[in-house]
Amino acid sequence: MGIVAGLDSSSGFTRVVVCDTDTGAVLRQGYAAHPVEPKAADVDPQAWLLSLGEAAAGGLLEGVQAIGVCAQAHGLVALDQQGAAVRPAMVGNDKRAQVAAADLVEALGGRQAWADAVGCVPQAAQPVAKLRWLARTEPEAARRVAAVLQPQDWLVWQLLGRPARRTTDRGGASGTGYWSAATGAYRPDLVELALGHRVALPEVLGPAEPAGVTPEGLLISAGTGETMAAALGLGLGPGDAVVSLGASGSVMAVHHEATADPQGLVSAFADAVGTHLPVVSTSNAVRALRGTAEMLGVEGLEELSALALKSTPGASGLVLLPYLEGERTPPLPHTAGTLSGLRRESMKPEHLARAAFEGMLCALADAMDVLRRRGVAVRRVFLLGAAAELPAVQAIAPAVFGAQVVVPQPADYTALGAARQAAWALGVAHGTLAPQAPPPWRGAAAQVFEPGDELAVGQAVRQQYGATRDQLHPGAFGG
Repeated sequence: MGIVAGLDSSSGFTRVVVCDTDTGAVLRQGYAAHPVEPKAADVDPQAWLLSLGEAAAGGLLEGVQAIGVCAQAHGLVALDQQGAAVRPAMVGNDKRAQVAAADLVEALGGRQAWADAVGCVPQAAQPVAKLRWLARTEPEAARRVAAVLQPQDWLVWQLLGRPARRTTDRGGASGTGYWSAATGAYRPDLVELALGHRVALPEVLGPAEPAGVTPEGLLISAGTGETMAAALGLGLGPGDAVVSLGASGSVMAVHHEATADPQGLVSAFADAVGTHLPVVSTSNAVRALRGTAEMLGVEGLEELSALALKSTPGASGLVLLPYLEGERTPPLPHTAGTLSGLRRESMKPEHLARAAFEGMLCALADAMDVLRRRGVAVRRVFLLGAAAELPAVQAIAPAVFGAQVVVPQPADYTALGAARQAAWALGVAHGTLAPQAPPPWRGAAAQVFEPGDELAVGQAVRQQYGATRDQLHPGAFGG
């Protein structure tokens, strides 16, 4: 038996799990908040190290043989020739680069050109858009940039003592906007398009390849982004999809090849095991539930869920298109939400509550259909987020998605995925594991919900929703 650790450095905290290499059983855990403002767009990356040191205090890493690192997606650490940060790190959820992203789309010749080049269209969060913003807004700092890393890459580099060789993995690289999951290669010309000059980019490691070994003999695996680590921690495989229920939503699935589309609805990310994680995002998910709860004057989503279950499928004809903040999928950035089907008999709180849940889930099913139309199989759906625990979500989702729904027990699957990657790299280094597949850790404990006899009901709900969507927004999906 060996011991490995997984580090999850999110936007607000560091979590550490110490696991058994053979089973994945969690032996010890640590946690520390980052010493930064919760919504800060610029962060001194040293804060991540301080948080890591606090989370791993008290001998937490005693006996650990390897460490895996995952971190917030799309962050950017820009370095000068000496390896010092030219400015504070730009965090993943920074939205300042929205205009820069649109500028890049036009500069390359449109959304199709980007989809062909790297499998995704620039978004404000991505490093390529941040570099464009930096060149336009802080030109002096931009001219000093000699190398760029993402947060997990910077942490790996620090743990290894800042060696000359800087590395990343294919999962993290695929989120930059200048690496193609389809070709497995960088597009340095896109970095130059964004920043004005070329820079040193980290070497992209294979899934089980270590980034290096510390002077103390501790193996550090390649590291990866938080989305890829979560997929590894959940143990996803072909046919599996994950629906994330936050204020906004996303659907990602495991697929054997890179998948993109000319509208730019699909982000063609790579995963941490050698396959692919195409992702489709929506602008609205749980925010539609919270807005409905406020409109109805109910306290919390649990009460809204109970109210929704007093209604029947189809919500007595009410349809909520939950496009409250505009929408990414379908691409309707300037639209608003719509409540349709109002009749005297449907104007009851329980029907509006049900329409909110059905609208949120039908919108995510629309996003899932984008993947299915690109040949991505979806046979099992993992629901993540606090709203996944709501009885109304669990009752409606299987029929609307037309698939088995799995609600995993709450856990830090990102840190677990990082630990699993470390165990894989350690096993390959010792000759006890093959580089083709990660260690077979036991899957997450979960509740499982089958569509059963409700498939026809789910199809009817989706047809009602789709008819309303197409009437109000004809051609939204290119049809």
